[in-house]
Amino acid sequence: MPVFTEYASSSRDLRVLPSFAPPLPRLSPAFTPNADRGCECYEVVIVGAGPAGLILNVLLARYGLSDASLLCVDAKPGTLISGQADGLQPRTLEVLKSLGLADEILNDGCHMAEVAFWNPSENKDEVIERTSIVPDVAVPARFKHEVTIHQGRLERILETDLLRYSRRGVQRNTKLVDVRTDEDGDAEFPVLAEIETEGERRTIRSKYLVGADGAHSVVRRCMGLNLVGESMDHIWGVVDLVVDTDFPDIRRRCAIHSPAGSVMVIPRERIATGDYLTRLYVQVPEDEVLEGQVAANGSGDQKGRAKERRGKVTLEGIFQQAVDALKPYYIRPKYDGAVDWWAAYQIGQRVTNEFAVKDSNDINRVFIAGDACHTHSPKAGQGMNVSMMDSYNLAWKLAHSIHGLTPEPEGKEKSDPILDTYHTERHTIAQELIEFDRAFSSMFSGKIGSAYDGLDGLTHDQFLEVFSTGNGFTSGCGIEYPENLTIEKSHCTDSKYPVQRTDYLLGVLRPGRRLLDVQLKRHADGVHIHLQDGTDPFHP
Repeated sequence: MPVFTEYASSSRDLRVLPSFAPPLPRLSPAFTPNADRGCECYEVVIVGAGPAGLILNVLLARYGLSDASLLCVDAKPGTLISGQADGLQPRTLEVLKSLGLADEILNDGCHMAEVAFWNPSENKDEVIERTSIVPDVAVPARFKHEVTIHQGRLERILETDLLRYSRRGVQRNTKLVDVRTDEDGDAEFPVLAEIETEGERRTIRSKYLVGADGAHSVVRRCMGLNLVGESMDHIWGVVDLVVDTDFPDIRRRCAIHSPAGSVMVIPRERIATGDYLTRLYVQVPEDEVLEGQVAANGSGDQKGRAKERRGKVTLEGIFQQAVDALKPYYIRPKYDGAVDWWAAYQIGQRVTNEFAVKDSNDINRVFIAGDACHTHSPKAGQGMNVSMMDSYNLAWKLAHSIHGLTPEPEGKEKSDPILDTYHTERHTIAQELIEFDRAFSSMFSGKIGSAYDGLDGLTHDQFLEVFSTGNGFTSGCGIEYPENLTIEKSHCTDSKYPVQRTDYLLGVLRPGRRLLDVQLKRHADGVHIHLQDGTDPFHP
């Protein structure tokens, strides 16, 4: 019997573990806190650990920022348990796939590939009828569908990945009390913040601070920034539940305009019991709430009336409205306890004028991202997606600045020219989002007429056109940044430029747009890959 002598390296146990992309090497000297400064110091502090804050934390950790230089705090004790965002658009899926974070989402989430439109029927006995079924994603994209999955699950996926790069992870049960710039106290770490952890307060300093702390952002308030916009006179209810129904399109995304009101059906993922969740957005009839439009920047009495209106909405009222809107089909909770979460909200579109705040030396030091700088209705499925793309845009710019890769400012300027483009690019997208959401929400809250009811307002074709023309934006695949320091478009309009076509979603490269996903054959090994995956620095 032959005898073998076995040799093994000390790292052989690592071979049975999942592959791990190490953080990129730091190109500037490693950050070491100086105890002589009198308080904790970090290069970047992130406030908020929702999707926007977590993706920013993950990216910066992968870009080589250690626990000594990067701190993320959140007031909540853990990830989200129920409610809030649930939809991921094709562009967001592309980004998560390039980071190696999409597999669980794609495997376990609900894929929404089609949208069904239901409108008042010409036959009064039928009440509503399916008018058309169209692709949910009508532009060329790697993923021809949206995915719905609970926001808390996405947060858990991001936080699990973060813990591969950070021993501390998110510092929870920690709220921001106050933040301001104080260059006189420390010019290198001019952002002074006071945080509170389980009743104990302490002061920290940082080079940069990012507020990803939601629509009621403390960072935004402390920086003197305001959300500007208005609320529409429409109250909507939203409920997640397991349903029993004979409605044929319950597993499709549906836009329903019924004589009884409007409903949007969003199919959700399968849960541990084996049942499937469904989300219903239901327009509450105006006679159930007080009338009158409430401005976003109105008086306290106006805001109080808005709260009073929402307070009149009940779960029973929301569900009864859904029952009436889906007639002649029935819909009901499948069993006691089938309702997972519900809420009432008033449609509003708001955006801040500035996404960054400079110190006295004209250097952008405090940034806001996600719901902290733009809010809108949830029906277009944009909130979590646009928020994470804010962070995706900001992360590499912060890393460039910290690693000393940014070009030196011209003349007497001290600001970081690359960091300055964050506001330029993302504020443009936020404004486009607000404009689209205002048109989409207004039309969705309107009534579509039929031959017998005499209504001559909104038509199905008009609503479908708004949905279709906005698909490049809502999918994220048609987003285009304006010209700035990092994007030069002038050569594209030059008559000598060889490419003159404008079908940028069909294969023509365009500065300011995402890199198109092209399937290609890698000649080194003959494997067919996606170009987007091959350009990710963390997965060479």
